[in-house]
Amino acid sequence: MEFEWDAEKNKINIKKHGIAFEMAAKVFLDDKRIERYDAEHSSIDEHRYKTIGMVNKMLTVIYTERKTAIRIISARLAEQEEIDEYYKNYEFR
Repeated sequence: MEFEWDAEKNKINIKKHGIAFEMAAKVFLDDKRIERYDAEHSSIDEHRYKTIGMVNKMLTVIYTERKTAIRIISARLAEQEEIDEYYKNYEFR
């Protein structure tokens, strides 16, 4: 799986959320991760997705799929509602 991101956006994300996109990419290694289509932030030209998974701590990563890579848009610590959803889903796997 290939990943890409905007370097300037990565710097902004680190300052805002304390999460580097290099770390955020590791959420895709979590077999128990939850992936959802993000209709609210998608457009005709770009479909966005949200994944919630564990990488030392619970992260929420927003991304889009490109032809050859997953492009990370943002990453942050998961909110309590997302953590609850993750563990609820985990119980049923």
